Order: sequence, then structure tokens, then C-alpha cells
Amino acid sequence: MRLSRFAACASSLLLAVSCAVTGAATGQASPREAAATGYVALGDSYSSGVGAGSYIGSSVDCLRSNRAYPVLWAAAHSPSSFSFTACNGASTRDVLARQLGPLSARTGLVSITVGGSDAGFADVMTTCVLQDTRACLSDIAQAHAYMERKLPDALDRVYTAIRRKAPAAHVVVLGYPRLYQLDGTCTGGLSETERSALNDAVDHLNGVTAKRAADHGFTFGDVRTTFSGHGICSRRPWLRSINWLALTESYHPTATGQARGYLPVFTDAT
Repeated sequence: MRLSRFAACASSLLLAVSCAVTGAATGQASPREAAATGYVALGDSYSSGVGAGSYIGSSVDCLRSNRAYPVLWAAAHSPSSFSFTACNGASTRDVLARQLGPLSARTGLVSITVGGSDAGFADVMTTCVLQDTRACLSDIAQAHAYMERKLPDALDRVYTAIRRKAPAAHVVVLGYPRLYQLDGTCTGGLSETERSALNDAVDHLNGVTAKRAADHGFTFGDVRTTFSGHGICSRRPWLRSINWLALTESYHPTATGQARGYLPVFTDAT
């Protein structure tokens, strides 16, 4: 009888120890981390959805679209909360000043595209469309120089701030697609030399961004593969060319570009 009681007690003790060890092994996440399930979408026009149409009425200045990849992802995955602060034309300074408010210890996922506005891509495209090849290539060279010398520090400031405000978040930094399909269907507009130089500038921007993201422990999502074959001058472009009636939408992804170019890359990265 005593041996039976001893065995029963020993069995109970082993079970308790086992449960304690298992709990320690599988329950490492703190309550704060366990609650980190909200999603915050930051960034510039490529994240806000400029060019995709169906703009949200309350975001007239930022042109946030119901067809942007953050909205599409949130609709498919139902995060515990969703904050969409990405805004047309946003630079790294704009993200720091106006977009980080929703980030907290409860944020489990963050997406961002940023850097293109800092490098002056809007001004570059204006020069390339309105001026000659020499002026276009000169502006592209200046953008390259900025990306090399100043953009890394600007990205570091944003990435550091994101991590500080959302310590438990998985952060996905998305890149930019090449603008042009070379030797494509276009019969006018920019020269092939200019188109090639602009694609190279996008590649440089992606390279700088990917390096800084990796150094902060963030995931980089490269959309150049999904957009391959769908640049401007392709038979089925997912990017808008110059639109004189809606200039802001020029050189941005269409709704298809958001859904089939950006969304799969972001989904895979999460």
C-alpha cells in the first residue's frame, strides 16, 4: 500500500516536472509577444496603392487604395488590428514624423516601402520625360550618388525607430519593380538608353534597401521577379506609363500589379 502511494506520488511529481519543463520550452513567448498580432502598413505610394484606383475617401492626400497589397493581405488574413498609414510621396522623414503612431508592443507584422522619394525618383522621371537624354542620365547619376552616400543612414533611422516602437514585430521591407520592359512594345517616349538607366537605378535602390533591411534583421521582399515581363512597354504591363490626366498615378503599379506583383511577395515573406 505504501509502495503504491509512493509510486503514485512519484508519478504525479514526474508529471508535474514534465509539464513545467514543457511549459518552459514551449511557452517562451511573453504575454506581450503573445498579443503581438496586429498589422501596420507603412511607406510611400507603392504601399499606399497609388495607381491602383479605388481610393479610400478619408485619405485624399495620401491616396490609399482599397486595392493596395496591405489591404488585400489584411482582408485575407484578418489580423487582430490593421493600421494603414502609408502615404503618397512619403520619404523616410515623413514615415518618422507621421506614420509610426500605430506601432506598439502589440504589433506583430509591419510592411514598408520607402527610399524612392528620398532618392528623388519623381524628379528624375520628370526630367527624363520633359528633357533630353543627357539631362535624364545626369539626374539618374545624382540619384545613384544619393543612394550610395545618404540613403543608408536615412533607412537606418526608420528601421531603428520601427524596432524600438514594435519590438515583437516581424518587419517586411518590400522593394520596387523595374519600370521598363526593354526592347518592348513602346514606339515612342524615352530612349532605350534612358529606360535601361532607370531600371539600373531601381536595381541600385533595391540593393541598398535589402542590405540595410538585412542588417536590422528584417525580411526583404524582392518584387522584381513577380513583375518580370510586366513592366512598361510589355504586352501586359502592371505599371502605369505617363498619364497626363492623372500625373500622380504615372509610374506606379496598377491594381493587378498590387495583387499579383506585390501581394504574393509579401504573403511569402510573412
